[in-house]
Amino acid sequence: MAVTFVLINVDTGTEREVIDALRKFPEVKEAHSVYGAYDIVARLEADTMEEIKNAISWGIRRLDRVRSTTTMIQV
Repeated sequence: MAVTFVLINVDTGTEREVIDALRKFPEVKEAHSVYGAYDIVARLEADTMEEIKNAISWGIRRLDRVRSTTTMIQV
């Protein structure tokens, strides 16, 4: 099982909109608005890292309001 945490910056005031969109991805198990350097923290799980990579590259990073992401892989 592959697990990652994705730290996400979004356009100001769009946190709820992005969290709702994130929760539609089957790999996203949790998504929370946070204060600090990032706006949202999401926990992703999948059978393989390739599935995680695809969810981030072809899904999360392409959401309209997402400005940047940082991925941390759980070991």
